[in-house]
Amino acid sequence: MKEIIEPIAKQLQVKISQVEAVLSLLEEGATVPFIARYRKERTGALDEEAIRLIQEQYAYQVNLAKRKEDVLRLIEEKGKLTEEIKAEIAQCTKLSQVEDIYRPYQEKRKTRAGEAIKKGLEPFANWMRTCPREGDVKANASQYVNEQVPFVEDAIQGAKDIIAEQVSDDAKVRERIRESMQKFGTLVTKEKKKHDDEKKVYQMYYDYSERISSLAPHRIMAIDRAEKEKVITVKIEIDEERAIDWCIRRFTKRQSSVADPYIIEAVHDGLKRLVFPSVEREIRNELSEKAHEQSIHIFSMNLERLLLQPPMKNKTVLGFDPAFRTGCKLAVIDATGKMLEVSVIYPHAPNAKLKQAESTMLDLLHRYPVDIIAIGNGTASRESEAFVAKLIKDHHLHVTYTMVSEAGASVYSASKLAKEEFPDLHVEQRSAISIARRIMDPLSELIKIDPQSIGVGQYQHDLPTARLKERLDFVVSKAVNRVGVNVNTASVELLKNVSGLSGASAKSIVAYRNEHGAISSRQELKNIPKIGAKSFEQSAGFLRIEDGEEVLDRTGIHPESYAVAKQILHKLNISQQDMGSDAAQKAVAAVSKTELAKETGSDIYTIEDILDSIAQPLRDYRDQYDAPVLRSDVLEISDLHIGDKMEGVVRNVVDFGAFIDIGLHEDGLVHISKMSKRFIKHPSELLNVGDIVNVYIYGINEEKQKVQLSLLPFENENV
Repeated sequence: MKEIIEPIAKQLQVKISQVEAVLSLLEEGATVPFIARYRKERTGALDEEAIRLIQEQYAYQVNLAKRKEDVLRLIEEKGKLTEEIKAEIAQCTKLSQVEDIYRPYQEKRKTRAGEAIKKGLEPFANWMRTCPREGDVKANASQYVNEQVPFVEDAIQGAKDIIAEQVSDDAKVRERIRESMQKFGTLVTKEKKKHDDEKKVYQMYYDYSERISSLAPHRIMAIDRAEKEKVITVKIEIDEERAIDWCIRRFTKRQSSVADPYIIEAVHDGLKRLVFPSVEREIRNELSEKAHEQSIHIFSMNLERLLLQPPMKNKTVLGFDPAFRTGCKLAVIDATGKMLEVSVIYPHAPNAKLKQAESTMLDLLHRYPVDIIAIGNGTASRESEAFVAKLIKDHHLHVTYTMVSEAGASVYSASKLAKEEFPDLHVEQRSAISIARRIMDPLSELIKIDPQSIGVGQYQHDLPTARLKERLDFVVSKAVNRVGVNVNTASVELLKNVSGLSGASAKSIVAYRNEHGAISSRQELKNIPKIGAKSFEQSAGFLRIEDGEEVLDRTGIHPESYAVAKQILHKLNISQQDMGSDAAQKAVAAVSKTELAKETGSDIYTIEDILDSIAQPLRDYRDQYDAPVLRSDVLEISDLHIGDKMEGVVRNVVDFGAFIDIGLHEDGLVHISKMSKRFIKHPSELLNVGDIVNVYIYGINEEKQKVQLSLLPFENENV
């Protein structure tokens, strides 16, 4: 166990005791969100990401240890295991290193060397490998001439084939070539004579080269896709002659031998035919895997911020799902998310009924106290924005609008869940409701959609599906549990992502609510079928009872800490009803956390969490982030000038920059080079999805309706 835990602690730069604590809690059946929130005293306050990494690294180390055992056993079964091999395997830190050592002992498919060995030429090859200073190679070869090996030349060729495969199987050779490719290799791409890249999407890679060590993940993904679409050829170039010279010296033992010419030929063959292509495939796979991991990380990071957008509370919203031919679908929802009315208008060609569209919109806006119009950002979105902005201006309406990402809305609208929720509505009408709800409570609405359908990443369609789903599910769980869930209003989709709950227990909670009415306390959760002791322990702190008798049930304080919380309230002379008041906040600010920990026999982390809840019992984790930008007028690209300062919303963050919505048809791009005067490794160091930022117009292309943006003001502009 020690040999597994120590590498994890070293890699993640945490204490061995922290790793042990996490693994112990996971073994006990604790979930990652529960460990991160309620077992800080045991883990040293490791967050969800650190706990996930420990979980993943532990699985890798266990797999590595298992593979080491298997390889040792397999080599021993062949009678080839030595103390030296044991020591080499023990020192391996990667699966690839173990496989390199095992390679010479593996059962191989039919190869030239294998055929030569069957013909009895291995002793001859081994004699050549001794680098004899005397003797006659051809005379030696003649001893092996028979029906299967009719000529001396055939015997020599067979021996060279065996030596070539030995070169390929040599762990030191493969390690040396792999290291050369990784450190000094250059990836070179060339355009194929015939391809279907009519729009020249991959033009940058028609004649391109870059050192392997500096290749950015997004470029690797683009190259992989271009190669897959048969637009380019790709190869890794290294100083082959230098590698060959090193290998020749290794196999000729740096001494003159009568077999040298044949060994040198075998080394050339082994490297060029076997080692170089094989290691190149390994390096390409490693590059792709790293690029996939980076893209999954970017997708996960963007999704998390999208899920954690602040809700627009206590607002009546009109959802506006734009379209040309089929008309724009409208849906009014009240402050609870209840659908009040749906409609359809045709403000755009080819079926434009502009006056009727204006009349319908005005009627809805007058009959309902609409605060915000949420416009989906898909097809016809900017034309719809212009229609809404003109309506607001012409009729002096006291309403604002905002653009909402409608990614995945059509997926939800056609889903079984949407049909169950709105069986009497058309798909498009459900989509308008979804768009409206996305600003009212983004988390509750987006949770209904497969995360892979929400386009906030780079090259997500090229990513390994299982790995992507695993990470995105983790992000969803992390977001849900950080925010907490109102147990009396949450959907099954939301509840099943709560720590300790499953699809079955989430359905059981909703069924219980429907039969017995609102759940009045966290303790009542124990009466619900499928909520056992462990499930209650893991979920209770994340489930909120808004109007129950126990005030602490509204907070993130876990029931296991209620006694300590009440002890602290008594110490501060604060009643439960006064939690969150100015008096409570002053009392919390003045008290000594260390003294409270001693008096209550609790730990400092639990004390801090309890005090935070006393000061702000109804605090929403999402309130720390920017709310949506509300607009009342439309922006045209002709209105812009180089150097103009604009306010925008970050829609997507990728490796090379960020896309910002400043109110134009297309989002503008801030390239990473235009983000900061200091060096930054990645745009995520400065920007996140949903951030509201000030940007400067850096370039304008009216023909393509695109703008380039900068976070840096122009030196010659007084801005």
